[in-house]
Amino acid sequence: MPEEWTVEGITRAMLPVLIALTTVELLSGLVLGSFEATLYAHPTLLVLVPVTIGTAGNLGSILASRLSTAFHLGTLSFDHRDDDLAGNAVATVALAVSIFPLVGAGAWVLSLLTTGVELSLLTVVTVALTSGAALAVLAIVVTLLSTYAAYRFELDPDDVVIPIVTNTCDVLGVLVLFAVAQLLI
Repeated sequence: MPEEWTVEGITRAMLPVLIALTTVELLSGLVLGSFEATLYAHPTLLVLVPVTIGTAGNLGSILASRLSTAFHLGTLSFDHRDDDLAGNAVATVALAVSIFPLVGAGAWVLSLLTTGVELSLLTVVTVALTSGAALAVLAIVVTLLSTYAAYRFELDPDDVVIPIVTNTCDVLGVLVLFAVAQLLI
């Protein structure tokens, strides 16, 4: 990690990350735009989009914060037998499995109150749960890879991992939500 924080040092470390993340966000918008017809046909999915990608990013951010803390404490190990690492991953999936059904039910209720119901409660909750579980696994992978990359490039994970995880989860969230919707609807 840099010994001294200067504008030049911060710019050198963060500018490539910010340019890459801007590109990722543009791709997310393009992907979302390509599913416009599906969103108009099923307004409940439109309600699910921001909540799904936000919740997936939050789950990844929680894990990233825990890994960053372990990194700074010197207890982070990238060994697949590390119980703390496995426990954090399992906790992330458990959190997703418990939260996403509520997200689905909330989207269904909101859709019922605003546009009427075109999908059953069970369908919306199943789409949300399946998407959420898949996104939790993907968020774990992205978080581990970006934390390891920060470690290898001698960057502070506090600075780079959470932006990478949340931006990547935006794109993955849209892709996974629509893939699951195509399979289940």
